[in-house]
Amino acid sequence: MAKNYKKTLKACYLGFITQAIAANFAPLLFLKFHNDYNIPLGKIALISGVFFLAQLVVDVLCAQFVDRIGYRKCVVASEVFSATGLVGLAFLPEFLPDPFIGIMLSVIVYALGSGLIEVLCSPIVEACPFEHKEATMSLLHSFYCWGSVGVILISTIFFAVFGTDNWKWLACIWALIPIYNAFNFATCPIEHITEDGKGMKTSSLLRIPLFWIAIILMICAGASELSMAQWASAFAESALGLSKAVGDLAGPCMFAVTMGISRVIYGKYGEKLDLTKFMLGSGGLCLICYIAASVSSNPIIGLIGCIMCGFSVGIMWPGAISICSARIPTGGTAMFALLAMSGDLGGMLGPSIVGAVTQSSNNNLQMGMLTGCIFPLILIISLFILKGMRRKDTNKT
Repeated sequence: MAKNYKKTLKACYLGFITQAIAANFAPLLFLKFHNDYNIPLGKIALISGVFFLAQLVVDVLCAQFVDRIGYRKCVVASEVFSATGLVGLAFLPEFLPDPFIGIMLSVIVYALGSGLIEVLCSPIVEACPFEHKEATMSLLHSFYCWGSVGVILISTIFFAVFGTDNWKWLACIWALIPIYNAFNFATCPIEHITEDGKGMKTSSLLRIPLFWIAIILMICAGASELSMAQWASAFAESALGLSKAVGDLAGPCMFAVTMGISRVIYGKYGEKLDLTKFMLGSGGLCLICYIAASVSSNPIIGLIGCIMCGFSVGIMWPGAISICSARIPTGGTAMFALLAMSGDLGGMLGPSIVGAVTQSSNNNLQMGMLTGCIFPLILIISLFILKGMRRKDTNKT
């Protein structure tokens, strides 16, 4: 590995940490926004939905425009958008007549940055001359997990020491990371995954059966991950009667820790493991975790299922990307953008379905979790179909 590409890898690591800040910081302040700005909880709930929707829109646009603009300009812009949105979150609610508009504008701006990071960092690393690309990709995506853990832990400690009234200072402190990383991306070597103009078009990709399997894998990966992650805190509180702070640490924080451990394990030993088999095992474990969280009458077993679900979903997102990039090497930016869009789509649909079923069953969260079993089940079926396709290709050869 050439030494100068270490800076590229470091920049992409920090890019995923930036994305974790964007996704996890504002939700920690939902109750603060409700109390300080008199924003109804119904409107507060829109913040996460708009964040993921904005990311999804960016994913779609990236498939059309990133190659024309250039990777470096776009990835530097991703960090600038992220920093601007975080700083805006601290000041715009006070400056605008309606604080909610200020919050939403800030969320949309840093969601643009987060969406660009999501689309660009994977192909940037894929284009670097590293050995064991699948393992490197898994390790890269683990930094989103460690970023999530860091945001939750450091923010919780900051609020305990300085009080939640000083959250605006913390927003500005978090903004320093993308500001610093913008300079990293401006100066590190960046290669294109395909030669200029040689990447496949969206219409060509959609004619490949394997790509449709990859899209289904990404939707199920996003839904399996976010359905449990977004409900983990509520589950910890309702099942065990824990406080909000302890519930955040026992639920989403431990979920992120185990997800990061899974990605690091594959990142270290990936060259010795069969990715498809690893993902099949992870899908099976995920299914067991959802069943444990939804059926068990023992809250401790339910919480263990919730936490271990993080380990099971760890490889799904980067694994689906690695399978697709290895089998469709000329997929280019459009492929990575559409895969990211599919993951975000799953991340929107999964928690919404779990929430809708929970509400329709008299707020029975376990019933909602039971519905979540469908996502790892479809992922397992899709992986078996993929294995069947590989056998056919081998026999033809």
